[in-house]
Amino acid sequence: MDVLTGLAAWPGAVLIRQSGTAYLFVNAAHILGIGLLVGAILPLDLRVLGFFRAVPLAVIAAFLTRAAGFGLALALSTGFWLFTVKPDEYLANEAFLWKLGLLAFAIANIGLQHAGGYRRALASGMVTAAMRFRAAVSATLWLATLLAGRWIGFL
Repeated sequence: MDVLTGLAAWPGAVLIRQSGTAYLFVNAAHILGIGLLVGAILPLDLRVLGFFRAVPLAVIAAFLTRAAGFGLALALSTGFWLFTVKPDEYLANEAFLWKLGLLAFAIANIGLQHAGGYRRALASGMVTAAMRFRAAVSATLWLATLLAGRWIGFL
């Protein structure tokens, strides 16, 4: 049995293939995760880029990074669960492959941000040119990932 067949046979995959209600809840949780992620990361990225200067960065940063982190964890776990329903079909879908690539770059950008003392800098309210660049990259990558995810259903 290959890996993809094993994933498709996983009880969680079988459950959401056989139950419209279970699929509805997993899909809704995936959308909630995406909403939390993008809904938190975009305002933070925009603030780092210099928008909404009246809002203190030190006040919003900790909350928004935690909300985005929770959203990412929820979106990744439920996204993987949804993938197990038809892994062969998803891996043959060009939009899905784009989404995975963009997602990998977006997560790598998070690693670069946090390796550079991003949280400490946000907590102090100090924004560097490198932080602005990574915020622009972040906003672009997350929006592109979102668009690629929507594109999946159209191919």
